Amino acid sequence: MSAFRTILVPVGDAGTTAGVLDAALGLGRRFGSHVTALHVRTDPALAVPLIGEGLSAAMVDEMISMAEAQAAKRAETARQSFEEARQRFDAPLAQTPVPELSAEWIDLTGREEDEVVRRGRLSDLIVCGHPAGDEEIPAMTTLNAALLTAGRPLLLCPARPPVPFGRKIAIAWNGSAEASRAVAWAMPFLHEAETVTILTVTEHAYGAVAAPAGELAAYLAWNGIAASTLVSQAPTSAAAAELLRQATASGADLLVMGAYTHSRLRQLILGGVTRHVIDRAPIHCLMCH
Repeated sequence: MSAFRTILVPVGDAGTTAGVLDAALGLGRRFGSHVTALHVRTDPALAVPLIGEGLSAAMVDEMISMAEAQAAKRAETARQSFEEARQRFDAPLAQTPVPELSAEWIDLTGREEDEVVRRGRLSDLIVCGHPAGDEEIPAMTTLNAALLTAGRPLLLCPARPPVPFGRKIAIAWNGSAEASRAVAWAMPFLHEAETVTILTVTEHAYGAVAAPAGELAAYLAWNGIAASTLVSQAPTSAAAAELLRQATASGADLLVMGAYTHSRLRQLILGGVTRHVIDRAPIHCLMCH
C-alpha cells in the first residue's frame, strides 16, 4: 500500500477534537497528505421530537430555530478547533492536489455516519477519537459505520494529549482476513518503525499458534521489516485485556489489528476484543475490517 495521501477526520465539538486533528495533521506532515476535516450538522427538522398533537406550528418552528442555533454554535466551535490546529501545523488550505501537507474544511447537514462512510471510501485513512466517558467523538454509530462499511482503515486516537506514535508497533495477529488487511494498510508505518512486535493471544498451548505468528514475521521480513513474536495464553473472556497488557509491556505506541473478526452481533452481545480495544486502549490503534 502507498502512504496515506488523503485523510478524513470527522470533527465534533468536544474536548478531544484538538488531539484528533493534531494526530491527523501530524500524519499529513509526515506523509504529505491532504487532511479533510468533516463536520456534519444534524438536520434540525429531524432532530425535533414531534410527539402527539400538542405542538403547534409556532412551537415546532421555535424548536427548529433553537436546534439550528445550537447546530451553528457547535459548527463554529468545531471550525475554530480546526483553524487552531491548522495554524499549529502551518497547513495551507487546498482543494486540488499539492505535493505536501494541506487541509480542507467541510461543513454540511445530514447523517454523520452516512457522510463519513461516503467520503471515507474516497480517503486512504479515517482518523477518529476513542470514545471517552460520556463524550462521543465520534458517536459509536459513526465509528462502527466507518469500521464496517467504509472499506478503509480507521486510526483511533486516545483522548489524552497527542504524542508521537508509530515508532514502536504491536500487531495483534490471529490469522484472520481482517488482521491481514490491517497489516497491509499499516505498511507505511511498519517500514518506518523502530521495533515491530507480533502479539498472539490463545487459549491453547503456546506451540499451537507460534507458527502462524512466525509466518507473519517471515512475510514482513520479505518486505524488509524485522519483527519479533510474542505468544501468550488467556481465557477468551480475558483475551482483549491480555492483548492490551502485552502491547503496553512491549512499549508499543501503535496497535495494528483487524476489527470485528467475529460477528458484530456476537461482540455487541457478549463483548469482544474490538469493543474492548475501542473502549479502553491507551495507545493509538490502526484497525481494519
